[in-house]
Amino acid sequence: QVQLLESGGGLVPAGGSLRLSCAASGVIFSINVMGWYRQAPGNQRELVATITSGGSTNYADSVKGRFAISRDNAKNTVYLQMNSLKPEDTAVYYCNAEGVYTPWGTRNDYWGQGTQVTVSS
Repeated sequence: QVQLLESGGGLVPAGGSLRLSCAASGVIFSINVMGWYRQAPGNQRELVATITSGGSTNYADSVKGRFAISRDNAKNTVYLQMNSLKPEDTAVYYCNAEGVYTPWGTRNDYWGQGTQVTVSS
C-alpha cells in the first residue's frame, strides 16, 4: 500500500516562509512526477508546482519566484519551500504523485490528505 503524508503546514504572517514536506511510504521503485496542489474555500483545486524524477520543474504563475519545489528520489520525498507568503496563498495543500511504480504495478495518481497553510494579513 502506498501512502503520501504531508507535513509542515501552519500559520504564518504575510511575508513569512514555510517548508512543506511529503513522503511516500510503501514498497516503491520510483515515482515519475511529484507535485503540490492547493485548494482554498470555494475554489477549485489548482496546480502549484511539479517536479519530475529528472528534476524538471513547473510552477503556477502565481507562485513563480516565491516558491521552490525539490525532491529526494532516494527517500521518495518532495518539498515545497514557500517564501514571501501572501494571504491569497491560504489553502489546503495536497501532495500528488504520478506514475508510482511498485512490485504490484503502476498507478497514475496518489494524493495526500492535505496540510493547512494559513497566511495572516
